[in-house]
Amino acid sequence: MTSTLYFNGPILTMDAANSMPQSVLTTDQTITAIGSEAALRASMPADTCEHDLQGKTLIPAFIDSHGHFPDPGFIRLFRVDLAAPPRGDCPDMATALKRLRAKAETTPDGEWIMGVLFDNTAIAEHRMPTREELDTVSTTHPVWVIHASGHNGSANSHALQLRGVNRDTPDPLGGRFGRDPETGALNGLIEGISAMEDMGDTDFLIDRERFWQGFAACRDEYLEHGVTYAQNAWASREMLGHFASLPTDTDPGIDLEILPVGELEPQLSQGPDSLHWPGNPHFTLGARKLFTDGAFPMQTAFLREPYHKILDPQHPNGMSYTTQDELNLQVHKLHGMGFQIHCHCNGDAGAEMFIDAVENALTDHPREDHRHTIIHGQTLRDDQLQRMAQLGITVSFFSAHVHFWGDRHYDTFLGPERAERISPAASAEQFGVRYTIHNDASVTPTRPIHLAHCAVNRLTASGRVLGKAQKVSALSALRAQTIDAAWQVFKEDMRGSIEPGKFADFAILSRNPLTDPEQLQHTQVIETIRRGQHVYHIPNVLHEFETT
Repeated sequence: MTSTLYFNGPILTMDAANSMPQSVLTTDQTITAIGSEAALRASMPADTCEHDLQGKTLIPAFIDSHGHFPDPGFIRLFRVDLAAPPRGDCPDMATALKRLRAKAETTPDGEWIMGVLFDNTAIAEHRMPTREELDTVSTTHPVWVIHASGHNGSANSHALQLRGVNRDTPDPLGGRFGRDPETGALNGLIEGISAMEDMGDTDFLIDRERFWQGFAACRDEYLEHGVTYAQNAWASREMLGHFASLPTDTDPGIDLEILPVGELEPQLSQGPDSLHWPGNPHFTLGARKLFTDGAFPMQTAFLREPYHKILDPQHPNGMSYTTQDELNLQVHKLHGMGFQIHCHCNGDAGAEMFIDAVENALTDHPREDHRHTIIHGQTLRDDQLQRMAQLGITVSFFSAHVHFWGDRHYDTFLGPERAERISPAASAEQFGVRYTIHNDASVTPTRPIHLAHCAVNRLTASGRVLGKAQKVSALSALRAQTIDAAWQVFKEDMRGSIEPGKFADFAILSRNPLTDPEQLQHTQVIETIRRGQHVYHIPNVLHEFETT
């Protein structure tokens, strides 16, 4: 057995008392003791390794409370990055088309060209590419450009033909195919999960070999930023099969919470076609995932009041992806089966649908500690937070929106008053709703320190303070990505804080993030420890270990 003593730096445990002991002792992958340095030195084994923090700060490793691992790895290896500033460096349509053409030139005819992270609200032209523009990229490749939100995209003629969509194809519930308002001809736009079908899945075009290549790339990125527990929050049957292909005795190098698509139940868990899950201890099947609405950039998030500047007069409040009756059935089914539910609700009207559905399900099947979770919850109102507290509903806020889209919330999506309240974490604290915060990778990159900065300082990309009243403390923002994130997925007994008996998962930071919160974004992850093993360090900064 290998014991390690961590000492000589601030230690933020994130336990119930937010205690700050002098030192931590681990044995193999487990924390065995915390306390004064003298006491732990007196009790530790003679061959204990010593890790001198040299004034750096030790905290629990970060937990991804909502994301789509390993999609960032797929983007890095297999797709064309079309992100505009501040997310990326693709400023206009000409640059996007040039990058797509370059990919087409090196891709065999007939194979797909997929562009990702395109944002109509950030690119110079403020629109999605048209079918005709994508036809100039290639007529011998299907070309598909998916929006940064993952809720819509644009296709060329070849892709539409392969998809079987023509001008006479009706719009499905919760989706639509873009058309020229005068001629009715398809313009290439496909909106909503029901309309995109598998083209909207994060593993679209990913076979088993590419899956594990992308997995490795994404794992390395997460570890670099101190994340040791990741999440895939929309696992299709095919995606579940990829994860299930890992042998039970193989350590993939990161631990993962996997959320199957809710509509797969009960077939996924029951009957002759149920999923064969081999039970690798590093992968956990968690909550089932549902949706009520879309996203803000294309105004498909479902709002009670109209958008500030309306893109589509036929849908001034956005759109719901489902009916209340259908959502009630899905929530009732999953709740009755004993599952936790995570439901994507960007707009307050979308959130209202889920809150009503949970209340309905609890009437028939009372359950004390379900921890059903609203994902994003960007426009939650105070009356909704009060109801959530009463019903035991929690929330994971997309606080990174403050930086990446905050200015557009203010100017275009919501207008000044509602924009001040996006991701209302301070209000959640006020009403006793336990919350987490997330990046929704790959919509925004997994950067826990920057995410905390967004929740604490609420600065938009232009430097505007967006919602001073919704700022939270640095401690709250860190707890939202450690112990609260563990609690939200029923893992608080083993993760999320530095306490005896839990996994030795740590991040070592360049500075104490509780000191001068306005400078929080300048904090760096120096080193990541997973299950007692050192899995990342900044080159030339790795500490020397000594054996007593």
